[in-house]
Amino acid sequence: MIVAERKAISDILQMIEGAGRVLVVGCGTCVTVCLAGGEKEVAVCASLLRLQNQGEDRDLTVAEATIERQCEWEFVRELDELVADCDAIVSLACGAGVQTLAAQFEDTPVFPGLNTQFIGIPEEQGVWTEHCLACGECVLDKTGGICPIARCAKTILNGPCGGSQDGKCEINPETDCAWQLIFDRLKRLGRLHMLEEIEPPKNWSHSSDGGPRKVKREDMIL
Repeated sequence: MIVAERKAISDILQMIEGAGRVLVVGCGTCVTVCLAGGEKEVAVCASLLRLQNQGEDRDLTVAEATIERQCEWEFVRELDELVADCDAIVSLACGAGVQTLAAQFEDTPVFPGLNTQFIGIPEEQGVWTEHCLACGECVLDKTGGICPIARCAKTILNGPCGGSQDGKCEINPETDCAWQLIFDRLKRLGRLHMLEEIEPPKNWSHSSDGGPRKVKREDMIL
């Protein structure tokens, strides 16, 4: 899931300065699960904007809406009537959601209410950790289902680096060494031979270094 955190209300107020009617839009998937952009968070954000604005010499009307997914056109179009009455949109979604709204509503400024952090999983209640960089070239079949790109501080493909101590990363002693986890996992599975093959340097052109990526499924195109 995509994990995000809400920006400071002061930052959001600065972004929407000059707008009289603002629509705060939430997303019902990832950011709802990580408690950053669901219906409840939209209500809190809208209320804080109204409260913070009370001391300023301007009128600010804040509307609220939460749709199923901000990254899909069919759900974004549900906002057409609401957006028609607004001067600006604050998106409580990941960066993809913000950009989808901006593409749909070309004449209305769309501002990010969240900072998109990473693709991760819940570690415990209220805690999420990064587990995937969406690098475009998955090696989890060779590393026991544990990603060395996201979970190793040095993104080493042929680890460990030699600096870890007692199974902890030398960069952050509070973090488990990814390669210790990989070794233990492969040993448990009887697949330590997977570590005998040297991985070549990573081809980052499959990731962000190659520009915006696109997945095209010929079998799904109408």
